[in-house]
Amino acid sequence: MKLRFLLIFILISKIGFNQKTTDEILIDRKNHLNKLNDINSGVLTAEEIEKFRGLDYYDFDSKFQIKAVFKKQKGPKFEMATSTERKPIYRKYGIIAFNLDGKKLTLEVYQNIKLIKSKEYKNYLFVPFRDKTSGNDSYGGGRYLDLKKQKGNIWLIDFNLSYNPYCAYSYRYSCPIPPKANTLDVSIKAGEKNTLNYK
Repeated sequence: MKLRFLLIFILISKIGFNQKTTDEILIDRKNHLNKLNDINSGVLTAEEIEKFRGLDYYDFDSKFQIKAVFKKQKGPKFEMATSTERKPIYRKYGIIAFNLDGKKLTLEVYQNIKLIKSKEYKNYLFVPFRDKTSGNDSYGGGRYLDLKKQKGNIWLIDFNLSYNPYCAYSYRYSCPIPPKANTLDVSIKAGEKNTLNYK
């Protein structure tokens, strides 16, 4: 079993991916900030924008552009807990397994049942997670990764693209809480950090 696991990760190291560059990620972050500061986007109210202090991020680190092994494991529908009484319906779609800081880690990947009925989001997958930075450098409620279905069983996971739920900026939102299975015993020092966004 150990030999099989080792061979899989040797194979992963030899496969190339179209990873986002530092500049592309900086553009994504700028667009995100502009959206939050735009009253017409409807994300924040005029009062919230006035108090908004901006965003903070870890520096880009290619270490967190990870080649993971994906295993499809569709599960039954379930209600995902949120920061309010709202309970959106999800199902487990599979698991991604990867190595980081010498540890073998896994994250569950979810599908939103409502979104998969939309042509635009039928390939959309959701990975909410917590790690050792949660509640310290990063938002205590956990962070999110958006994925699209990828071909084969070797998937690129880029934690530089992890972001905070809207609950980090406004109490008006209802945000999914990462399930216990998605708590990582490592520090993911990539993506969006926690900030005191209000004066």
